[in-house]
Amino acid sequence: MTVPNTPPDPLRAAAGTDADTAGQGPGAAPNPYAPPAGHTGDTPPLPAGVLSGPERRPVAERLRPELKAGAVTVLVCLLLGLAMAGLWAWLAPKVPLVVDGNKILYGDPEGEQRAGADSVFVLIGLGMGILTALGAFLLSRRRGGGIAIAIGLAVGGLLASIGAWELGRRLGPSSDLVAEARRVGNGGHFSADIDLGAYGALLAWPMAAMVVLLALSAAFGKREEDPPPYWAGPYGVPQGASPAADAQQHGQQQHGQQPDGQQQYGQPVADAHPVADAQHRPGGLPPEDHRP
Repeated sequence: MTVPNTPPDPLRAAAGTDADTAGQGPGAAPNPYAPPAGHTGDTPPLPAGVLSGPERRPVAERLRPELKAGAVTVLVCLLLGLAMAGLWAWLAPKVPLVVDGNKILYGDPEGEQRAGADSVFVLIGLGMGILTALGAFLLSRRRGGGIAIAIGLAVGGLLASIGAWELGRRLGPSSDLVAEARRVGNGGHFSADIDLGAYGALLAWPMAAMVVLLALSAAFGKREEDPPPYWAGPYGVPQGASPAADAQQHGQQQHGQQPDGQQQYGQPVADAHPVADAQHRPGGLPPEDHRP
């Protein structure tokens, strides 16, 4: 046994005694484990454009569609923020106040109108988030969505929530309690302005939009076909091979036949070279000359 990658000995290779070069000299028996005839072992050349890839466009040209989609998403969210402000000013419960002389008292001291205003804002924000995420997914599904849609929903939802909060306060009752008390007079009732007590309600819209968009993309998003394995395709097929020839050869092997006259491994070669056979017999003569 020799060390791997050791070059063959020229003298032993010429004599046919080297294990690494056995069967390669003149008059030697064919090697049953050798590759089929006509197979050079060379890998076919790669198709044109595989290594170089498609032509890359400038960064500004590639980002322009994404920026446009993100800007449109933010603009739509801001427009829906106007509707959210009107709904919040209309549906939010109002805090009742009463004028008693020179004092302004709560009409319902144990009421939960302040917390109710926060809850209504959160519910409207959740609805707007679901609506915008569903619309953005349906309109961008053909193009495969994109990070710009997600960022547009997050930024647009947050800005729309802040805008709805500020605009809703102005659309609701006045924040000048003294002026309102003077307007209604002693014993009169009026409502306090609406406001958010929990600023975390501003995140209801963007968080709902991101969760719904993620769920829709995972369940119904555009799928990319898996690439074929590296051993499939034209790169792993030997030169001159064809699927039809491989199928015919496989069928012959299943029926016990050897394609193209090849011998089966382990069987003796009937038509081996007579010179090589004679070297292994007594006296180097054919078997018919060894008679008693």
